[in-house]
Amino acid sequence: MLDLIGKGSAHTCNGVTRRDFLQVGSLGTIGLGLPTLMQARAAGMTDKSKDNRSCILIFNLGAPSQLDTFDMKPDAPAEIRGPFKPISTNVSGIQLSEILPRHAQIADKLALVRSCFHRGAAVHDAGWQIMQTGRLFSGGINTPHAGSAVWYLRGPRGDLPSHVVLPETMGRGGGNLPNGQAGGFLGKAYDPFALMADPSKENFKVPDLLPPSSIPAARLDRRRRMRTAVEQSMTQFEASESARLMDEHFETAYRLMTSPQARDAFDLSKEPVAVREKYGMNRFGQCCLLSRRLIEAGVRFVTINTFLTVFDEITWDIHGSKPFTSIEGMKNIVAPMYDQAYAALIEDLADRGLLGDTLVVNLAEFGRTPKVNPAGGRDHWPQCFTVGFAGGGVRGGQVVGASDPIGAVPAERPVEPPEIVATIFHSLGLNLETTLPGPAGRPFPLVDSGFREIRELF
Repeated sequence: MLDLIGKGSAHTCNGVTRRDFLQVGSLGTIGLGLPTLMQARAAGMTDKSKDNRSCILIFNLGAPSQLDTFDMKPDAPAEIRGPFKPISTNVSGIQLSEILPRHAQIADKLALVRSCFHRGAAVHDAGWQIMQTGRLFSGGINTPHAGSAVWYLRGPRGDLPSHVVLPETMGRGGGNLPNGQAGGFLGKAYDPFALMADPSKENFKVPDLLPPSSIPAARLDRRRRMRTAVEQSMTQFEASESARLMDEHFETAYRLMTSPQARDAFDLSKEPVAVREKYGMNRFGQCCLLSRRLIEAGVRFVTINTFLTVFDEITWDIHGSKPFTSIEGMKNIVAPMYDQAYAALIEDLADRGLLGDTLVVNLAEFGRTPKVNPAGGRDHWPQCFTVGFAGGGVRGGQVVGASDPIGAVPAERPVEPPEIVATIFHSLGLNLETTLPGPAGRPFPLVDSGFREIRELF
């Protein structure tokens, strides 16, 4: 493996180091071979007119209650419907919760799927995995995140990586399972670039984006030239496909560290104060703004985690009693922050003419129990929940599917995670019939057989 910066690194919450990102090429990645990669990229695209499409995936870590947000049941008994009232939106016939007033103003741009469910365990990381990869974690096979699959099939645009996670990858979920935010069997070269910083903080900078001060740019360039000289002396290796694939990943990391384009994309100080305040001067709000800047700069896929873990912070995980969030905490803290930033993002993308080519997806690991528990909260419920789409060719102002009268199970048009991931790939113009190089080099279907995109959305 090749290392640009030598010793010294910061660790992410899942044990992957920033140094790993710059150790370009791993056994799993190099084993793919350049012809395999090039053939996959040629076969993986069905609609070249969508090459400029991008995706922002917002993961509502902790899982919002469908009955208190996007799928209100005002006629249900009090212990089912909860404390909040539905409000009208700018689309006739679609109502949302009163705790999401800004969503109501942009409902014409949103498409809600109210009939999602999955067959995984009712634990957070099982849901994180299946919702971001389209597959349960089983048999030791770690399926790549949808953004990592896009990176493999499409490659980068410019100096920035194809997939960025903001503000960092997820932490613990309680089930000791992979969180779904990695390159999986594609190798570490397709792990997303994680910000590892809070963009709402004063003097925000991206750790390790630029060469460390202990390694001047001239020395970094000397290392690059030394590497070239060494490889030129290794005639046989240089001629191999593995070496050329390694070169591609080395160049990606090198460009990222030295690129003015990358520095500008991550520089929120270039945004007017009024724009930053429109999104909200909090971590999630500034991550949403940063995602727009990254998409403008050429990043293909941005994943935003609304929170980093369900432990020790207020999240959508409204069990009702400490250390978890209460329904009041969701109403007064979580929902206002989310409502403001999400609406600002959709409006900003639309005003800049970017929404048509930017799919914005809102996912969560599951829903919440139809019945309010004795602590005044709701517990984990994979049997039914709502996800949302906007932009990227999706027709706004509609609802797909429906839950039963108490929001417990799908009543119309059940939707499973493979269909959600397939919808992302379809919007980005990928061939759903293509394969990835899976474990032991065996072809691995991009989408499980029998599943397609949610066609009603387009």
